[in-house]
Amino acid sequence: MTQSYRETTWLAAATVSVYLLVVVGATASIADAAQSCSGWPACSPGASEPAAMVAMGHRLTAALVGLIVLGAVAVTLRSGASRRIKTTAGVALGLYPVQIGVGALLASSGGMGAIPGLHLLVGVAIFGALLVALAWQLEAETGSSDESTLDPEALEPPAPDPEDADAPAPGSAFADRPLGARLRAKAFAYFRLTKPRLMWLLCLVAAAAMALAGGTGLEVRAIVFTLGGGVLAIGASGTFNHVLERDRDKRMSRTSDRPVATHQIPLRNAVAFGVALAVLSIAVFLQVNTLAAALGFVAILFYSVIYTLVLKPNTVQNTVIGGAAGALPALIGWAAVTGRIDVAGLALAGLIFVWTPAHFYNLALAYREDYERGGFPMMPVVRGETTTRKHILLWLGTTLSVASALIWLTNLGWLTAATTTVLGAVFLWAVIRLHREQTESAALRAFHASNAYLGLVLIAIVVDSLAF
Repeated sequence: MTQSYRETTWLAAATVSVYLLVVVGATASIADAAQSCSGWPACSPGASEPAAMVAMGHRLTAALVGLIVLGAVAVTLRSGASRRIKTTAGVALGLYPVQIGVGALLASSGGMGAIPGLHLLVGVAIFGALLVALAWQLEAETGSSDESTLDPEALEPPAPDPEDADAPAPGSAFADRPLGARLRAKAFAYFRLTKPRLMWLLCLVAAAAMALAGGTGLEVRAIVFTLGGGVLAIGASGTFNHVLERDRDKRMSRTSDRPVATHQIPLRNAVAFGVALAVLSIAVFLQVNTLAAALGFVAILFYSVIYTLVLKPNTVQNTVIGGAAGALPALIGWAAVTGRIDVAGLALAGLIFVWTPAHFYNLALAYREDYERGGFPMMPVVRGETTTRKHILLWLGTTLSVASALIWLTNLGWLTAATTTVLGAVFLWAVIRLHREQTESAALRAFHASNAYLGLVLIAIVVDSLAF
């Protein structure tokens, strides 16, 4: 193992270990144990045995993690790492005794007041410092200072296609097929307009929000109408996206076969289809409540107009700001159950928002040249691949931090804690491999790891909310 690889491995191990400690500390069972085990470093006499075991297990784990952090910082300080890496790692180590002191105060106070929040905050700060040190270390280890970037002004939009207003040309994909085959192909083309690959994940976001808000009292009627309205809204948004990006889609190999771009579906028919889905979605959401319907309308408008027309073709921050489109289903699901938007609902929406760049930047790396041909100022095109990889890691750290805050704000328990820790470690491993391999396959691997992380965390939230 080379010296730089050793530093990266130690920093990654320390980052994951601290995150495990933070997530476990955010669960309700640790808070209950703190109230029952009031002594420090050992529990006071008379503490219940289960609470004492949980509390002492957490403290022993903290001691072990402290040794891992000490080892990571020692390796880093003895290496040829830059001053900023050594300083940031040193900050993490310096905060660890502070965290121990806050933990002792938490135990002696029985977990009351603002001390639990302070304990979580210091833990997240240690995690954040280690993650930033890891990001800088990977940048120094694998980055390049001479990679090509582009000025966004140099990306020219494609010229409009004069055939858009016409019916499909005689040589199109449907022309020479039997009637049954043409009908099946046409139906599948309309199905593709709805972007079904996005649909399952966004519906899962709404389902997790409903489960978290409603718990075991969740009504079947609310589930059916909310998810039904969500499917229609996502389909409408996807259809409008196909319509508005049709000229750019023709330039990109990944999207050149889309139904509107290839005239499999005439432009006017696609527009009518999108409008019909949008109207139906609002009508279905209204069966739940007005707030859900209003948020559904905002979601369609944001993705179709703000993201597709304004953000995506004009700013390198399109993915970051556009994360609001994916976050809105969480607010819709929460509003469908409660009729309002609460802090926990906002935290779940925040999780989706910060996950989006960590997720989508991988796809932008894999298809960098495609996005450049399409005229989109994606992060790898404008800022370069080294910067993009660093941002993926930083946004991943933000995602994991928000997940721990969500656990702390709600009654989510061990299943969600274990899922975010294990899948977060897998996601981190995939991102580290992306830094080292710098290939399309590595970017797609990290992309799929991000999907697995969020999908399984959302499923864990549903199960935790309904079963425990």
